[in-house]
Amino acid sequence: MSTQGTPVGLPEVVEPGGADEHDLPWLVIVDPQNIFASPDKSPWGSPMFAGTVENLRALAAAHPGRTVITRFVADDEPNGSWVPYYAEWSFAQVPDDDELYAIVPELADVEALVVTEPTFGKWHDMLQVVVGEQPRLRLAGVATDCCVIATALPAADDGAWVELVTDACAGSSPENQELALRQMALFAPQITQVTTAEILHG
Repeated sequence: MSTQGTPVGLPEVVEPGGADEHDLPWLVIVDPQNIFASPDKSPWGSPMFAGTVENLRALAAAHPGRTVITRFVADDEPNGSWVPYYAEWSFAQVPDDDELYAIVPELADVEALVVTEPTFGKWHDMLQVVVGEQPRLRLAGVATDCCVIATALPAADDGAWVELVTDACAGSSPENQELALRQMALFAPQITQVTTAEILHG
């Protein structure tokens, strides 16, 4: 299983810059993959994801050279609580190059660095090498109530400034989306919530 970043139009390692560059936000699009894109494609598919694609593309265009796309993949040797997890969700235990884990076609041409991890949260060494210490992050993606929140909370706990782009996030259901947004609102000012329009148009 690969846990290394796969470059798409960017260098494999982007060195953090100086103070001025450090203040620029990074856009992190969490797990926009076929497995999460539609209930018609998998049990993990979000009915809300299709409605975020236009915003995700607009956000990526507004963050040239500072966009990361993450991918979730199954660990080929799960341990601990992941063992019964994959016993229950065996459909997902396929190689990381399986079509289920591919980035959705609608975002396949987005210029971004791709970081792959076998965990819900993506705030690990590979992402941190790219964005640097205590970065300013703009988080979007799927699912708000799983991999997005699991990335946002550790990042904030580590000192990152996190902006959650609410209309570019897709929950596993509208109800779970609302619950996750309410939960993350409790972590202000480390985690704040914004819309795509607020980012693009100030």
